[in-house]
Amino acid sequence: MSFSAEVKAELVAIRATGCCQLAECYGMLLCGHTFSDRSISLLTEHEVVASHFARLLRLCFDVRATQTVRGEKRKRFMVAVENPIDRKKIRIALGVLHASDGLNFDIVRRECCAGAFLRGAFLSCGSVNAPEKGYHAEFLVGSSSIADALDAVLAERHMQARRAQRGKAYVLYFKESDRIEDLLTVMSATNHTLELMHAKIYKDVRNKINRIKNCETANILKTVDAAIEQRQAIEKLEKSGKFESLPPELLAVAQLRKENPEASLSELVALSEEPITRSGLNHRLKRLLMLANTDK
Repeated sequence: MSFSAEVKAELVAIRATGCCQLAECYGMLLCGHTFSDRSISLLTEHEVVASHFARLLRLCFDVRATQTVRGEKRKRFMVAVENPIDRKKIRIALGVLHASDGLNFDIVRRECCAGAFLRGAFLSCGSVNAPEKGYHAEFLVGSSSIADALDAVLAERHMQARRAQRGKAYVLYFKESDRIEDLLTVMSATNHTLELMHAKIYKDVRNKINRIKNCETANILKTVDAAIEQRQAIEKLEKSGKFESLPPELLAVAQLRKENPEASLSELVALSEEPITRSGLNHRLKRLLMLANTDK
């Protein structure tokens, strides 16, 4: 399974409710194969995505779509709303009866709904490279107006995408690992956000190894493993809701590690605003590990 397929499987497993269901379905509709009064359809290589789309159509609009399979060697799954009355029903419910109506921002105004909308858009037309193949995530859409709408939602989340044209299609893409991490996080693909972060740490360390000839590889790998363990502990504390309630000295060290994921203990000491020894810093990091491992 490709990295993109893994991300989409994680996104499909999320069970949004209420307003977020509508926003996610809106993203899938807008960025699907067709979305007009004459045709509403989604064409995808992922069967789980097709089933998820059909499910959202039922939940959000009480519309039953047809599902068909195309191709033999390379299967693709088509979900289509065949009934013109159902198509009009969907567009009226979304407040976008005409193509010129543009994006209905009321549906994506809430932060949770914006994330759900981007999740739906990614399921329909998004892809992301495995980190070892280089940092690249993109949305491939069929018109400049859809690209503008998607770009506006991304920009409001401080994720300004680059833009290009590929044939008759339009591409919004990111090349920066930080932006891709932000995108995965906003869409709630947190497992793959962490995977990307960890891959970035390893990549940064490998580059450092190449630059520093006399550095011992074993010690650097030990530093990487420790840094990853510390980042995982910090993520665990954040998810448990106890990160902000850490004692000031531990909170400062946790923030320092988050901002410098690849740094060694000596480098962290040099970067610390508070005077601290290497052993003192190491002791605080061990306390964070202990708190995370005992956190319920």
